[in-house]
Amino acid sequence: MEKKILFTSNRYHLTKDSASCPKPIGRTLPSWYKEASVYIQDPATSQPWVNPADGGKVPNWKSCAPFFDAMSTGYCLRTPCDIKFFANDKRTTFKVLDKNAEDFVSERGEMADFMTPMGYDKNHFAWWVDWGVTVPEGYSVLHTQPMNRFELPFISTSGIVDNDSVNLMGQVPFFLVNGWEGTLPAGTPYLQLFPFKRENWESELTIEDPKKMYDKNIKNSYKYRVPSGGVYKNQVWQKRTYR
Repeated sequence: MEKKILFTSNRYHLTKDSASCPKPIGRTLPSWYKEASVYIQDPATSQPWVNPADGGKVPNWKSCAPFFDAMSTGYCLRTPCDIKFFANDKRTTFKVLDKNAEDFVSERGEMADFMTPMGYDKNHFAWWVDWGVTVPEGYSVLHTQPMNRFELPFISTSGIVDNDSVNLMGQVPFFLVNGWEGTLPAGTPYLQLFPFKRENWESELTIEDPKKMYDKNIKNSYKYRVPSGGVYKNQVWQKRTYR
C-alpha cells in the first residue's frame, strides 16, 4: 500500500505551476549524471575480477544502484525563482528576482559555536521553506542537502522532523562555497526529503574469521563487478516509486 506525503502551500502567491512546487527528486537529476557512461574501458586496471579478454570493460560509478538511490529517493523542495549571489571582499550579497519571494532567502551572518563546513563561507544564509510537509502517523522526514549533487554551490543543514505532528518548517540554514557568485535557477533543489517510519532499533557486533572475511569479499567482488554489471540491480535491488 502506497503512503502519501502532502505538500501544502505556505505563501499566498503559490500555485500548482509554481517553480518551487515539490516533486520527486528523481525527476531533477543533473545533466552530468544523465550524460555519464555506465561502463568505462580501463585495460590498465589491476583489479583481479577484471577479465583482460573484455578489454578492461568495467562498470562505471553510474552503474551503482545505491548511488542512484541516494539521488532519486524521496522528494525535493526547490527554489521559487532565480536568485543571484554576488561575492566581494567583505561579504556575499544576494538578490531574489521575484518580489513575491523576496523573503525566501535571508542573511544571518556567522553562526555562533557552529562548525562551519570546510571550504564554505562562515557567514550563512537561510531558506524560508514555502511548502508545508505532512506524512502519515508514525512517520518522520529527513530534510537534508540533495545527496551527491556536488555541482550545487551551497550546502543546506540537515534535520529530522516529525512531520506527522507539525508541517511548517520555518527557516533552514545554508552555506555558500567561499567566493562563489552566480545565479541559482528557479526550480533548483535545495532540500531532499526522506520519509521514514519511526522505529526502535538495537545493535549487535559479529567478528568474522579473517580468511573467511577475505574470501567473502573477493567472491562478492567477482560477482558484483562483472563487466556486464547489473547484478545488484537485477538480483538485490527493489524498485521504489515516488509520485
